[in-house]
Amino acid sequence: MTRRIGAWTAAVLLLAACGAAAWAAFAPIHAATRDALFEIPKGTWQRRMAGDKTDILPDKITLMLGVSDVLLLRNSDTVPQIFGPVLIMPGQDFRLPFEQAAEYPFACTAHASGQMTVVVEPAPQAGWPRLQWRAKNLLNLTLVKRTG
Repeated sequence: MTRRIGAWTAAVLLLAACGAAAWAAFAPIHAATRDALFEIPKGTWQRRMAGDKTDILPDKITLMLGVSDVLLLRNSDTVPQIFGPVLIMPGQDFRLPFEQAAEYPFACTAHASGQMTVVVEPAPQAGWPRLQWRAKNLLNLTLVKRTG
């Protein structure tokens, strides 16, 4: 009797795990916001003029279509910053939505090199690629919570 209950319990747990994996592989990906916020902190220009080469923004920003495909730059500095052809005034936000997967190079005065690349990746296809993507992001989220 105990073996039969154990076998049924294992079967139910296996079925539930398979159902969860199927959902993760085929359910659409939703995010609370599609904005990827990067802030230019106050004092960035002063540090640059003093010779500080610390990168305020990364060399490469990676976004994903349909998940996080809007670059949001916030200029919290006291001087205007240039991103591509756009002048971002102090206290101003600049939103740039992307609709195609590609690499986009931009001039960027907030970056030490004066250049920044935005890489827009396609959303993972349904099935195994989406399941792998979800598992990787779940693992990354778990690691960030433990180290943060």
